[in-house]
Amino acid sequence: MTELAHDETILIVDFGSQVTQLIARRVREAGVYCEIAPFTMAEAAFERLQPKGIILSGSPRGVPEPDSPRAPDIVFESGLPILGICYGQQVMTHQLGGTVETGHGTAEGGEFGRAFLTVTKACALFDGMWEVGERHQVWMSHGDKVTKFADGFDIVATSDGAPFAVIADEKRAYYGTQFHPEVVHTPDGARLISNFVRHICGCSGEWTMGAYRDAQIKAIREQVGDGKVICGLSGGVDSAVAAVLIHEAIGDQLTCVFVDHGLMRMAEAEQVVGLFRGHYNIPLVHVDAEDLFLSGLAGLDDPEMKRKFIGKTFIEVFEEEAGNIGGADFLAQGTLYPDVIESVSFTGGPSVTIKSHHNVGGLPERMNMELVEPLRELFKDEVRELGRELGLPDAFVGRHPFPGPGLAIRIPGEVTKEKCDILRKADAIYLEEIRNAGLYDAIWQAFAVLLPVRTVGVMGDARTYDSVCGLRAVTSVDGMTADVYPFESAFLQNVATRIINEVKGINRVVYDYTSKPPGTIEWE
Repeated sequence: MTELAHDETILIVDFGSQVTQLIARRVREAGVYCEIAPFTMAEAAFERLQPKGIILSGSPRGVPEPDSPRAPDIVFESGLPILGICYGQQVMTHQLGGTVETGHGTAEGGEFGRAFLTVTKACALFDGMWEVGERHQVWMSHGDKVTKFADGFDIVATSDGAPFAVIADEKRAYYGTQFHPEVVHTPDGARLISNFVRHICGCSGEWTMGAYRDAQIKAIREQVGDGKVICGLSGGVDSAVAAVLIHEAIGDQLTCVFVDHGLMRMAEAEQVVGLFRGHYNIPLVHVDAEDLFLSGLAGLDDPEMKRKFIGKTFIEVFEEEAGNIGGADFLAQGTLYPDVIESVSFTGGPSVTIKSHHNVGGLPERMNMELVEPLRELFKDEVRELGRELGLPDAFVGRHPFPGPGLAIRIPGEVTKEKCDILRKADAIYLEEIRNAGLYDAIWQAFAVLLPVRTVGVMGDARTYDSVCGLRAVTSVDGMTADVYPFESAFLQNVATRIINEVKGINRVVYDYTSKPPGTIEWE
């Protein structure tokens, strides 16, 4: 795995908040590189990253609870600036000698949702933003609260439910906010986080995709040397960007393998082959493995079993192709930072798996191949930015995300060729109508799902008993959270009519209104 040395880094210590990833996004938007480390792994991450500042995240736990998480001592021994957010403020206060009390079950309770704080004292965190006496909207979500701050701290802002809404020890550059500046519901939150990382921590804000590209090319060359790399193309943006970046670094030492598993979208195989062989002249092996994958998926209806079978079979195909091209020393993957985050528990122990990612984790020992993962540090929108930096066509870089397991996880239950063909047609109609309406770029991801439900319908004078098609469309920044796209009813009616009339095997269409969380974007 490629490791980059970043000159300026912020370490985010994760205590299990659902929105820790948003902190990282705000830091990177300020032009500063950062990484998230579970609190159990934060000391090791500190030694590796040598950060210029530390941010402590929120948490579903409460500081007064027995065995609730704590920051490692090195955080406070480092002499670095610290920003504690919500639980982060509370745990910092507690560990430095202050008092945190629970609001659960008390008359005062907690503070949730929109709130207004009043600035009571000037503070470096507020420079160029907030003045003494002003009131500003923020977003609160806490049951516990600080009741006595540690020595050296001053109250610099208050709210009705949090007398210590913002505290600051300017001498040590320690700051704590009871509210969440990382969420969009705190309008000035991004500027506040930028103030912390740029002005208080002293980061220059020069982390750009151009700089990342140059650093990764150097790192790939150092890692690979004169070795051979095999890269699996899934048809999606991530693997394509990874392949183009690696090819720019090492040229014909890279061979791409496109596994056509029969689970792609309409005409996708032809598009991928045309782009890589025609436009980039990258060595490409096109493997027709539809029969292999569909026969192996026969009888499987558990989503984790399907994902694991597909991941295992991908590896086996790569292994075979690596032998066919004379052996490869490295396997390249388009693993992204959200994939890594969702596959690791914040406690550092066994995690409750949301879903396994087929491109996260190790390889069979027998392969004796090292991973090259040049996108492992990036969020999805950053990958798109890098793709444009590399000259990939906008029409390709701007494509909606497509999962490695393909249509297999958009067909709950057993996967068959007939179901794939039905779903391909419905999905193509849906995306065509979205493009015709000029909505494609306003949507993060849109796709059709073939549900394992059959319903009675009437077409002409005949009774039908066919499948239900679910439509999904969401808006998002990085895929970590997502909101439903609010189509007008006339649009959905038109799409439903087309699908029912043009796709044999579907007689009913529904729209998925679930956000993430509580749902995931994909159905499986």
